Amino acid sequence: MKYLLFFSIILGFLISCNTGKTTIKSDSGSKNQVTKKDTIRIANDELEYEILIIEIGFDNWLVTQAPMGHYGLSFLESKNRRYVLEYNNRVYKDRTRKLYEAEINYDSSVSYGLEVNYLLYNYFEYFQQKYKQKL
Repeated sequence: MKYLLFFSIILGFLISCNTGKTTIKSDSGSKNQVTKKDTIRIANDELEYEILIIEIGFDNWLVTQAPMGHYGLSFLESKNRRYVLEYNNRVYKDRTRKLYEAEINYDSSVSYGLEVNYLLYNYFEYFQQKYKQKL
């Protein structure tokens, strides 16, 4: 009887964690963006890259920022190169991995396009503001 009650509680917890997905396809057809609560996924199958941003409050913060065409692609790429370099340095220095959990694989020789660079740049801005960090 104990095991049945324990199993029922675990099963109920797992079912309650299931959330709905909304899929939005962008104009290019090869890219798609999936939003699941505070998760943003951007992928391009042709270039075999994927950005997955899981951060509470990022969606709401993003709509208050300048629109995608506000910054030029070269500006976003140069900022992202600098931010990724510093972020990855901190990943290796932070032994607890509480704030800097995983390395970001951003290859500056690959053209990711405006959408990816815009979202990555804004994530770094959000990250700095939320966690009071200076990258």
